[in-house]
Amino acid sequence: MPEGDVVATWNVPLHAQVHKIEFEHGTTTGKRVIRIDGNEILRRDWMFKLVGKEAFKVGDMKCIINVEALGTFAYEYSLDVNGKTFNKFKEEQNKRLHSWETTLSGHQWRVVLDKESMEIWANGNNIDTAGEFVDNGTVTHFELGKNPCKIIAQSSGKKKTGVTHTLYVNGEIVPSTVDKPNPSNQPGSS
Repeated sequence: MPEGDVVATWNVPLHAQVHKIEFEHGTTTGKRVIRIDGNEILRRDWMFKLVGKEAFKVGDMKCIINVEALGTFAYEYSLDVNGKTFNKFKEEQNKRLHSWETTLSGHQWRVVLDKESMEIWANGNNIDTAGEFVDNGTVTHFELGKNPCKIIAQSSGKKKTGVTHTLYVNGEIVPSTVDKPNPSNQPGSS
């Protein structure tokens, strides 16, 4: 794959994982290629119309990449997810989902709390939990493999912040993925 043909990259957060969508647009060859997590899902060669839309799915999410001309040889690329702009979708997902990543005994785990349904997902699987009410919040217990875990939800005491969620695995706090720096700070990436 010629690196110069990848014109846009988006990181789409869902329950199971953050999916990396790459779009190649060969303006001299008319080529369009879409990859999700490195797997090619669409390829069109020798397209004479260089602008337009490409529809595809990520899980059960309907996605559309829009290619628009900005000038003679300049193009703008945007992504819509479930009928929303990518930025609006990502903002809503960040409000709804809270995620953590950790490694236990060499196994990588992605834990996601759906704050609307209070379901917990581990590596894309909805897992069994047991909840209890405590002073100033709740504790939700579950296991990753044989490792005891809990998510503590409690009031921050600040109206703007609201409820905070903290994941403990084997009694240790796991930093939220929101608190980690974003490794893909390349131009044109989201």
